[in-house]
Amino acid sequence: MIVTMKRRTLILGAAGLSAMAATGWLAWHQSSRKAPGANRAVSVTAQTKPVVNPDALLNASLPDMEGRAVLFRQYLGKPVVVNFWATWCAPCVEEMPELNIMAESMPDIQFVGIGIDTADKIRQFVVKIPVSYPLLVAGHAGISLLRELGNPTGGLPFTVMFDANGNMIDTILGQVQSADLRARIDALVVKSKT
Repeated sequence: MIVTMKRRTLILGAAGLSAMAATGWLAWHQSSRKAPGANRAVSVTAQTKPVVNPDALLNASLPDMEGRAVLFRQYLGKPVVVNFWATWCAPCVEEMPELNIMAESMPDIQFVGIGIDTADKIRQFVVKIPVSYPLLVAGHAGISLLRELGNPTGGLPFTVMFDANGNMIDTILGQVQSADLRARIDALVVKSKT
């Protein structure tokens, strides 16, 4: 009798675990089919058009690391690459040295970093990993700015490109790949000249 109960318990337990595993796999499979891959453009002209309001950034005044207000619009006049990042975001930290190299090698492009973090943490970060382009501080309230720019999840890192006139040209959600970003910047320069 005890052996029969143990066997029945094992069979029911195995069936329950199998059902849970199948349900979990099905849920994962369905959600991963719908999730966008990293480093794909969140295009303004994509089939599923997110609500995009570039003026939310263009008209924004954000503090620099010393607390001085900077009107974002002052960076226009040449193409602008804006990288939203945070010190706690591993892919953001990983891409910063490459972005800095690009900024230094492309003087005709204005790079700007906007930290979804505190000024203190950003100052501590640049001591370890120097950045030559301007860094502004949006704090955690910057997540709403990301959403205004077509990033509904508020994911980081998030890179936005504007032409010299302030037209939003391209976006990248996820860690940038150097060759891909350079190709997009080349296209941005061409569009800025036309």
